[in-house]
Amino acid sequence: MKKRTFRKGGIELRKALTWALVFLVASLLFVGCAKKEKAAEEKAPIKIGAIVSLTGPYSPLGTPEKNTLEMEVEKVNKAGGVNGHKIELIIEDDGTDEAKTVAAATKLIEKDKVVALIGPTGTGQTMAIRKQVEDAKIPNVSMAGGNIITDQLSKWVFVTPPSNRIVVPFTLNYLKEKGYTKIGLITDSGGFGKDGKAVIEEEVKNYGMTIVANETYNPTDVDMKAQLTKIKGTDAEVIVAWTAGKGASIIAKNAKELGIDLPLVFSHGVAMEAFIKGAGEAANGVIFPIGGRVLIPDSFTEESELKKVTQEYVNDYTSKYGETQSTFGGHAYDAFHIIVNALEKLDLEEYDLTSEADLAKLRSDLRDAIEKTTDFPGIAGTFTYTPTDHMGLSEEDLTMIEVKDGKWVEAK
Repeated sequence: MKKRTFRKGGIELRKALTWALVFLVASLLFVGCAKKEKAAEEKAPIKIGAIVSLTGPYSPLGTPEKNTLEMEVEKVNKAGGVNGHKIELIIEDDGTDEAKTVAAATKLIEKDKVVALIGPTGTGQTMAIRKQVEDAKIPNVSMAGGNIITDQLSKWVFVTPPSNRIVVPFTLNYLKEKGYTKIGLITDSGGFGKDGKAVIEEEVKNYGMTIVANETYNPTDVDMKAQLTKIKGTDAEVIVAWTAGKGASIIAKNAKELGIDLPLVFSHGVAMEAFIKGAGEAANGVIFPIGGRVLIPDSFTEESELKKVTQEYVNDYTSKYGETQSTFGGHAYDAFHIIVNALEKLDLEEYDLTSEADLAKLRSDLRDAIEKTTDFPGIAGTFTYTPTDHMGLSEEDLTMIEVKDGKWVEAK
């Protein structure tokens, strides 16, 4: 009986040891997984700063930029971030004001310790922070289309909209093909308008045209009838309005009120639903250039990465915000994803983001990676940056658009 009791006890002991081993292994596996999950959760976020015009004359541009950035950050983070690091987006409103832009850049660079800057919305604001960007040695992907930004090349500054340097010749060539030779020009006195005016004045003679009226207005003006009346009194065959923001709608409405029946050709600064809503029926017939086909995504004639990216963005944006997409949201999309694409090429575990030295190195390495962007499919076109080209687009990426019955169509 003792022997049988011993054997029974031994079996029970072995069973107990087996179960203890199973529980031990399971516990170790659970702890290991928990540690991995915790390690992933504890990866420092990558801070990216954005300066946009949410108030002031450029607010119709800055609002879709902000919406797009928040939407795309959410999507990237839901997918696990960049190599396990979530993106922390910090947005500042510059009020379409250069002094406020400088203050916003100071906060983002010095206090928030961001690794890159997106924006600002405007050309003047972008130039206003250039010295800060260069002194801090931080990559800046601007959403402004002024020629001056990339013509005065900075190692640290890139742009996503097509600049006036390629958009103006593209537009003048369109006018030449239509047979126009005499232009009535009206521009705003902001950075983008000044920049466009200078390029038009420089290029117009190359297309056999002359400027017969050359008027300006302030971005905050609410009536341009005086300037348009002067143009009406000349022998201008077409009115070219190089502007962005709320002033564009006013020009279209004022021209209609004055009974001006000349064709209206605007800059790419009107490529947004806010222009059509602001101008109402006066928007019909207005023609303008844009980068890419974000306003007319169904016009792609063949399958391509550009078509896929554009249609996905349009669907996501209209679904999330219940409003029509704009090219300015597209500029924000391009800026954000160009930075993310560059970050993905870096080993982020090499950098201690709490270290000033490592932050400086990451900013520098990120700049280098951005400059190596090649054949990147974006909303405005296919981007290829080089050490001498920080715009990355060409005239082949441009399209002429017409407003017809309150809708966008490709201009003929």
